[in-house]
Amino acid sequence: MKALRNYLDKIKPNFEEGGKLHALRSVFDGFETFLFVPNTTSKKGTHIHDSIDSKRIMSIVVIALMPALLFGMYNVGYQHFKAANIEGSFFELFGYGFLAVLPKIIVSYVVGLGIEFIVAQMKGEEIHEGFLVSGILIPMIVPVGCPLWLLAIATAFSVIFAKEVFGGTGMNVFNVALVARAFLFFAYPAKMSGESVWVAQDSIFGLGKSIDGLTAATPLGEAATIAVPEFNMDMVYGLIPGSIGETSVIAIAIGALILLWTGVASWKTMLSVFVGGICMALIFNACGIENNAMAAMPWYEHLVLGGFCFGAVFMATDPVTSARTETGKYIFGFLIGVMAIVIRVLNPGYPEGMMLAILLMNIFAPLIDYCVVQRNISKRMKRLTNKK
Repeated sequence: MKALRNYLDKIKPNFEEGGKLHALRSVFDGFETFLFVPNTTSKKGTHIHDSIDSKRIMSIVVIALMPALLFGMYNVGYQHFKAANIEGSFFELFGYGFLAVLPKIIVSYVVGLGIEFIVAQMKGEEIHEGFLVSGILIPMIVPVGCPLWLLAIATAFSVIFAKEVFGGTGMNVFNVALVARAFLFFAYPAKMSGESVWVAQDSIFGLGKSIDGLTAATPLGEAATIAVPEFNMDMVYGLIPGSIGETSVIAIAIGALILLWTGVASWKTMLSVFVGGICMALIFNACGIENNAMAAMPWYEHLVLGGFCFGAVFMATDPVTSARTETGKYIFGFLIGVMAIVIRVLNPGYPEGMMLAILLMNIFAPLIDYCVVQRNISKRMKRLTNKK
């Protein structure tokens, strides 16, 4: 690392004011601060200093996503080999999934970071680090059958219209990864739903075999169109069709523990999402809706299927687009859980309600915080008046 540090120090003058590569200063600064913690400190005024910066926070989130991503790769291979009715070792299954998912990650980062680099150069600003997380989230919340060109379009759309137009990292109103998924779902629904997008169809470098006309519904899809599937432990392990990173409750739980242990995510938001989902599911179970299998689905199946757990752990807790007051986090999370179940039950054509629930509550997060703050101000003013 010392040799790399010395090399960066040697070429750095070329990117500073007056250097021949000054126009690429933002690019150099982005790589330097990603590799090494900046050694600059505040020169004046009062500042709160911490041992961690936003790049390190983003890195922790990426680490927390690794269990779900790695299991998702294995499950992609597992679903393909199962559909093809062929046997394979663990490494063959994982290798197939790795080769199927890796291009999606590369496309997401190349397109997203490419746009961020261009915008930073145009503005003459530092490159924002927020896409470190969004770049890996986007491939994880799409079906394995999503074409690469479509993923590139969705990534570009979300970075430009959900992030950069608002001012970049820390200024966006909506979760960037979920905007990419929403764009795909509403612009290209045939590529994001149905029964032909959840299992990889082709052989990759001799692994697996090509399958023509394969269909495989997700458990949520079955509940919306046929009947509630019987609960089994594969729903917890994640050995079911679904978006790449959303199927394994166990892998997501490991990521949740990492986020909570490091203090990166709020347990209040996370817990409230599950409480809201359970309460709403129990209400629908008690009321019952005729000819609606989703309304009869037990609360625990609602939690383990689809993107509920993934959304609660990695999306709802986004510090930029969620509520920031402590009381507001409870309200924000609870309403996400409630809305996710309401959308699932009352809109059979869209059984996965987590995405829309989070995007909807992203809009109301500032209002929730405002109401909480105003309530606290009113209480303090009332106490002050009573003392007088």
